Amino acid sequence: MRSKKARGQSENALREQLALFLEGNQAHMSLADAVKGFPLKDMNVKPRNVPYTFWHLLEHIRIAQWDIVDFIKNPDYERLEWPKDYWPAKNAKATKADWDKTLATIKSDLREMIAIVRNPKTDLHAKIPHGDGQTILREAILIVDHNAYHIGEFAILRQVVKNWS
Repeated sequence: MRSKKARGQSENALREQLALFLEGNQAHMSLADAVKGFPLKDMNVKPRNVPYTFWHLLEHIRIAQWDIVDFIKNPDYERLEWPKDYWPAKNAKATKADWDKTLATIKSDLREMIAIVRNPKTDLHAKIPHGDGQTILREAILIVDHNAYHIGEFAILRQVVKNWS
């Protein structure tokens, strides 16, 4: 059996790796890199054969990430309806203020999730009391996976519409 000290070191290493993956600076492109130099004139463009705009995609990332953080923190959490509540309205148009707010909120909610993961008082393995067996570890991995998927999609769509410099 491993010593209590070794288990603590392993737990700290897990927390740090999760935080690094949440930041997007590991095996996947970060959101900051994906949106760097994005021409705001294209924020409401729907790439060919895609039913949503660039802003819709970022807003989806924001909503899903917020929902996960809310699920972790809120004992009165109310489940969103899929897919309706996870995407803005199909014809919703963003302004520069909307774009900036979406990006700022993604960043803020991500910082909150990283703080939860890094907090040594957080039991990453305990079931979330108001859930169906989910753990904070599972939810952190879900954010990493979901964000990486859609950030990669965002970057590819930029290439499709030729606004990647």
